[in-house]
Amino acid sequence: MSAAARIRGLRPGAGLAAAALVLMVATAAGAGQAPAAKKKALVVWGGWAGHEPKQCVDIFAPWLVERGFDVEIADTLDAYNDGEKLKKLDLIVQVVTQGALKGDQERNLEAAVQSGVGLAGWHGGLADSFRSATEYEFMVGGAWAAHPGGIIDYEVNITDPTDPITKGLADFKMHSEQYFMLVDPGNEVLATTTFSGQYAPQTKGIVMPVVWKKLYGKGRVFYTSLGHVAKDFDVPQAREIVKRGLLWAARIIGGEPSVRPVYKK
Repeated sequence: MSAAARIRGLRPGAGLAAAALVLMVATAAGAGQAPAAKKKALVVWGGWAGHEPKQCVDIFAPWLVERGFDVEIADTLDAYNDGEKLKKLDLIVQVVTQGALKGDQERNLEAAVQSGVGLAGWHGGLADSFRSATEYEFMVGGAWAAHPGGIIDYEVNITDPTDPITKGLADFKMHSEQYFMLVDPGNEVLATTTFSGQYAPQTKGIVMPVVWKKLYGKGRVFYTSLGHVAKDFDVPQAREIVKRGLLWAARIIGGEPSVRPVYKK
């Protein structure tokens, strides 16, 4: 398979950087070295355009190709119609805010992850996708509830500096939406943010997960609430967390998550 074929479905406008990357991979492939088995990733984008799903995909899909993935990109939830095809993947990256799954799409997606396929995403593209699909929210480990104040300045605090997703990263600042979420208390949380109460007094002092990982069946699930728009990934730590999270969900780095019950006596 040619390097260009590895980004199937990439639309015009992906940018010169993506095109240059494909050329680089193609050149390397011609060096006579036998290619290793490719990890297969499906990237599904769409939904509310305000989250710039395509622009965000254009950041991470070429990077996955650089890391040796065979990447297919789809801009429709019909990508979830073929359940058997989904189970043959290593990673599903979803970037779809709001919307609704139809037919067997939800069942196929959940069954694929339960079977061991990794699931990863950020912001509303994974945790504000299908508001009436409660099993889907159970799989993701949380759901968006509010972002008091809209675009504000806030801090992200690394709570586990030993995990491969956050190792070596220090606390950092964001100018974006600070997500207030409904969260599975059994998630393994890697980073948090603390609400000041300035925009919603009842939230003062509340510590909210920003990055977590978990299992759903045999599948690894990675999520971060960062990434309201593509520019948010200009923050090096935010971009690096997503990159590492994708690799973790695809079982390239790190081990299984641990359950850390928040309310255990």
